[in-house]
Amino acid sequence: MKITRIAAYQVDLPLHEGSYKWSGGKSVEVFDSTIVRVDTDTGLSGYGEVCPLGPFYLPAYAAGVRAGIRELAPHLLGSDPRQLARLNRQMDAALKGHPYVKSGIDMACWDILGIATGQPICALLGGRYGDDFVLYRAISQESPEAMTQKVAEYREQGYRRFQLKVGGDPETDIERIRQIADLLGAGDKLIADANTGWLMHEAARVVAAVADVDVYIEQPCNSYAECLSIRRRCSQPFVLDESVDGIAMLLRSHADQAADVVNIKISKLGGLTKAALARDLCVEMGVAMTIEDSWGGDIVTAAIAHLAHSTPTEFLFTATDFNSYVTVSTAVGAPQRANGRMAAANAPGLGIAPRWDALGEPQVDVS
Repeated sequence: MKITRIAAYQVDLPLHEGSYKWSGGKSVEVFDSTIVRVDTDTGLSGYGEVCPLGPFYLPAYAAGVRAGIRELAPHLLGSDPRQLARLNRQMDAALKGHPYVKSGIDMACWDILGIATGQPICALLGGRYGDDFVLYRAISQESPEAMTQKVAEYREQGYRRFQLKVGGDPETDIERIRQIADLLGAGDKLIADANTGWLMHEAARVVAAVADVDVYIEQPCNSYAECLSIRRRCSQPFVLDESVDGIAMLLRSHADQAADVVNIKISKLGGLTKAALARDLCVEMGVAMTIEDSWGGDIVTAAIAHLAHSTPTEFLFTATDFNSYVTVSTAVGAPQRANGRMAAANAPGLGIAPRWDALGEPQVDVS
C-alpha cells in the first residue's frame, strides 16, 4: 500500500457559547480547523484533523498547518501509511520541528491502518478499557457568578469534572475557585487551569488562599521552572500541560516530581503515534493523564476517544469532547457525549466519514 495523495481542507468551527476565553484576555470566537485526507493506491483513504487554539496559545497556528502540509506531503508520496513509526521518522527528517503539522497526517494514517485491518484504532493502541470514559468540561473565563452558573448547567448534563479558566486577577480567581467548589458534590473534580497566566507571586497567593479547597492546580505559570517552584509550595494535586511538549520534558517532570497529572495533547506531540508513546510511558511511571488536543471538531474528538478508551482506566484522569463545543459537524459517526461520558467507535479506524458539504474544496492538494 502506498500514499498517492495528501489533501487539506479548511473548516471554520463557531462555538455554541459564542466565544472561549482564558488567561491574559485571550479569546476565540471561531476556530480554524484543518481536515487532512490521505489517499492510497488501494482506494483506502484516512482522515485527520488539526485545530490550534489560536496563534497565541502554543507554537502553532492554523495557516501554518496547511503551509506545513504543502511542504511535507511530497516527501511522503509512495510511503506505506501503515508503517507508522517509519512514517514519523520520514516526517521528522523532512520537516524539523512543527509537530502539530504532522499530527493530522499521522492521525489519517492510523485511520487507514484501522480500516485495512478491520479494527478500531483503540484496539490497535492497546485495547478498549470499560464501556466508556469520563469527560471534563472547560469553563470559559467569566465572572465568578457566571462561571458558577455554567458549572451548574453542565453538572445537570452529567459532567463531574470541571476545568475552570483562571490565570487572571488573583482575588477574582480565588473567588471563582471557592464559589464553584461550594457547588460541587462527592465524586466531582475541580481543576483550576491558569494556562500559564499567573506570575509566581500571584500563583503563590492563590494556592495559599485555596489550600483548604479540594482543587487541582494546572499550569499556573509560563515556564517549567516557575511551575515547579509553585508545585513545591502547593498542597493540592498538580497538573502540567503547556510545559509538557515531548518525551524529554515528560521524563524531566517525572524525575522532578513536578506533576501528579499531565495533559497529553495529540497535536502538540505530533500525532497519535507519539501521543500513545507518551501515554504508555506515563502508565509505566504511574502518572495520570488527561487525553485531549488543543481544539477540534468531530475528527479530533474521534481520535481523542480512541486514545482515551485504550488508556487503562485508573490512569485516565479525564478526556474531552470538543465536538460538543462547536456548531459545525464535519464527520458522520463521531462519538457523542452522554451524561458526561463518551465511548470510542467500534467501527474500523476512527469510525468516521467526512461530511463533504462541510469541507468544500481542498486548500492543499499534493499527488
